[in-house]
Amino acid sequence: MSEGGAAEVKLLKPRKPLPDVGEIVVGTVQEVHDYGAYLILDEYGGVRAFLPWSEIASRAVRNIHAVLKPRQKVVVKVIRVYRNRGQVDVSLKRVMDSEKKRKMMFYKRYLKAATLVELIADKLGKSVDEAYREVLWRLEDTYGDPMKGLEAAVLQGREALEKAGVPEEWIEPLLEAAKTHVRVKTVKITFYLTLRSMAGDGVERVRKVLEAAKSEIESFKDSKVVARIYAVGAPKYRVELQGYNYKTLEKALERMVEAARKTASKLGVEFSFERED
Repeated sequence: MSEGGAAEVKLLKPRKPLPDVGEIVVGTVQEVHDYGAYLILDEYGGVRAFLPWSEIASRAVRNIHAVLKPRQKVVVKVIRVYRNRGQVDVSLKRVMDSEKKRKMMFYKRYLKAATLVELIADKLGKSVDEAYREVLWRLEDTYGDPMKGLEAAVLQGREALEKAGVPEEWIEPLLEAAKTHVRVKTVKITFYLTLRSMAGDGVERVRKVLEAAKSEIESFKDSKVVARIYAVGAPKYRVELQGYNYKTLEKALERMVEAARKTASKLGVEFSFERED
């Protein structure tokens, strides 16, 4: 018994004709039978894969049609490769939940990047093959996945694309598209400074301590770190650091706290630091 026909799938262009045994791939279910299911592999240009009934789940599956449906996206592991036939066998049960999550996230990001670059290729009169060869694969080689390369372009400008060896004719259209369609996730760190001074000009001394802390952010300007300081209520101040990388924010935090500590000691301001959980 079979269900459904070919699903309409956006296929990615592969760098090799077939996946390797043990590789985790994304597939789209085409046909569901009592003995298993047939998929096409989205990242391998539609290579046909067979998912045996015994490889669907660790527990007994009474009704395969309750588990798999045509057009369903699944993350599977390659268990056999038939190079002479251009086909593979895959397993659903041998993929851990964490692997499924990571793979699907990578696939969705790659798909978004590919769609964007192919649109630009069309405007430039380039082929899909040229889009992959001149942009997508170069970004993947340099940044791990093409979307990371486009995110780097949003943050760093043309340098990020030049670093990957993207040809000049692509750079301005890619920058324009990336700034419009690519959203780079920001991260945030919050900490508190408690500053007390009994001196007559105590308010001015505390202000200088806060200024010393904030001035350290200048050295992180290229990383686009932003610092905001709020008075929670004297003598406590809330400091929020926002940027695109936790490691960079941690370095900025260390520099700010150290600058504040040194200035407070010099001006006789009582100082304490507290990190928000």
